[in-house]
Amino acid sequence: MSHPSGQLPLASGECRLIVVQDHFQPCPYLPGVTARMPLRLPVGGVSPRMTDVMLENGYRRSGDFVYTPQCPTCSECKPTRVDANKFSWTSSMRRVLNRGNRDLESRWAHPTVDSWRVELFNRHRDERSLGSRDEKVDSVSYRAFLTDSCFETRELSVRLDGQLIAVSTVDIGEHSVSAVYTYFDPDFSRYSLGTYLILKQIEWCRESNRQYVYLGMYVADNGHLNYKSRFLPQERLCHGKWVSVSKS
Repeated sequence: MSHPSGQLPLASGECRLIVVQDHFQPCPYLPGVTARMPLRLPVGGVSPRMTDVMLENGYRRSGDFVYTPQCPTCSECKPTRVDANKFSWTSSMRRVLNRGNRDLESRWAHPTVDSWRVELFNRHRDERSLGSRDEKVDSVSYRAFLTDSCFETRELSVRLDGQLIAVSTVDIGEHSVSAVYTYFDPDFSRYSLGTYLILKQIEWCRESNRQYVYLGMYVADNGHLNYKSRFLPQERLCHGKWVSVSKS
């Protein structure tokens, strides 16, 4: 059950979420829709267990803040998660994982900001039409969005022959992980890097005895977000309850 008031109860206390920004805005996912996504600052410290609680309640992280949609007339944004122990490995996904594991070097580490990451981030965003080409993200904005964090956060990076070709920023809870943002070099599409990075997170989740991989928002009519329906079975948060989905 979600708690949009900003108070998330725990067995030994609670974490308060202080609203720092709350206004109506054009929806970033669907044209012609008015969105409301209050931005909240966690106060009181965020443990890995508290991270799990926030993710369970549909919150996403952006920098040091968290948010969840509270739109007046639309409920198409559905937080989505995969149970790593129940995930169905299709033959095509196993091929993606095996090909990547054979040719690529992946590494978990603390998040890093440098010119290579910022350049790759902007290139990925431009070529996939995820933002205005006239508004480049600089190192300060990159840090504020991804590496400054109220959660425990790690970076999963991928290299080919020493060249950085993909990065995924991942929040870590006690029993779950959350894919915050992924970007990659479009020149290496043969490796299906977006899929590969999600599969690596599912793999790591199982190896570390965690249950859920949170994939962010699923929006059926948004081509940048509806790819998540391929990772099955999954659960989506609908009107405060997690609902099982077994087919795309």
